[in-house]
Amino acid sequence: MPPAPREERKWWPVPRRALRLAGLGALAVLLLIQLVPYGHAHSNPPVTLAAKWPPGPGRQIAEAGCYDCHSNLTNWRWYSKVAPASWLVQHDVEEGRGALNFSEWDKPQPDDGELTEKVSSGEMPPLQYKLMHGSARLSVKEKEQLVAAITHLYATDPPPPGGD
Repeated sequence: MPPAPREERKWWPVPRRALRLAGLGALAVLLLIQLVPYGHAHSNPPVTLAAKWPPGPGRQIAEAGCYDCHSNLTNWRWYSKVAPASWLVQHDVEEGRGALNFSEWDKPQPDDGELTEKVSSGEMPPLQYKLMHGSARLSVKEKEQLVAAITHLYATDPPPPGGD
C-alpha cells in the first residue's frame, strides 16, 4: 500500500487578524517597557579632573569614539530615552565610566597598555557603538594616532596608581 500523501503546511498567508493582534501586542509591550525606570535617569556627573591630551588628533578621536561611555560628557541621544535601547545605553555608560573615565583623571585608571591593546585590536569601541556612530569606526591610522596619544597622555599626565 503506498504511503499516504503528506499534508502540505501553509506558512503563508497568515490570517490578517493574527498579524494585527501580534502587532498590537508588540506595540503594547513596547509601551509598557517604557515604564521601567532603568535607563531613564541620564546624568553627567561633574568633571573632577579632565585628562590633558597631547597636541594632535588624539583628543578628537577619543571624543568621537570613546567619550560617550568613558567620560562624564556623555551625549544622550534620542534613542537613549526609549526602552529597550535606553537599558543598553545606560548599562554601557555605567560600565564604561567604571572601567575608564577621562573626566576623573584624579582617580586610578587602567594601565595604558591595556587601553592601547583594546584600541589596537578593535575591541574598543565596541561593535554596538560603532553601528550607531560612524565617527567611532576608526581607521588603522586613527587607531595608531589614538594609541600614540594615550601613550603620551600616560607619560606626561598619568592618573594616580591603583587602577585595574
